[in-house]
Amino acid sequence: MTPTPDQKLHDLLKDFGVAMLGTRTPGGQLRSRPMAVAQIEDSGNVWLLTQKHSPKMDEVAVDNQVNVTMQSSTKFVSLSGTISPVDDRRKIAELWNESWKIWFPGGKDDPSLVLLRIQAEAGEYWDNSGVSGIKYLIEAGKAYLSGTRPDVDHDPKIHGKVAL
Repeated sequence: MTPTPDQKLHDLLKDFGVAMLGTRTPGGQLRSRPMAVAQIEDSGNVWLLTQKHSPKMDEVAVDNQVNVTMQSSTKFVSLSGTISPVDDRRKIAELWNESWKIWFPGGKDDPSLVLLRIQAEAGEYWDNSGVSGIKYLIEAGKAYLSGTRPDVDHDPKIHGKVAL
């Protein structure tokens, strides 16, 4: 049975531990940086961690619209939504991963640590792995030989857009 685009997006999201968080600076420039993923909810919402006084906190205070992208060599996900800082010590303890102590030497009790919750509003994915990858290669080959574009946008196994 072919998964729905919603299911496919959620399945792909589970494959990533790092994301690029894209924000807008107060001067209007777009900026992205890698972030460890703390949690991905079934709804598609994403939890990240940062320091309370990091530049990204100034950016999201001015414009809370963000983009989160995740990528491997054959899988790609993009989420758009709004971001909110959440200073919840219980949630931090729940999500805490000891490897984050590199950035937060005080551990889960580090007073500079704050969560960022991205309320996902829309998502898009591309999956060129496994059988989907073989199908994509066939479509790409046909497109190359015929001078057209590959027709993969209508195959939910390969590409999909989701309203969250």
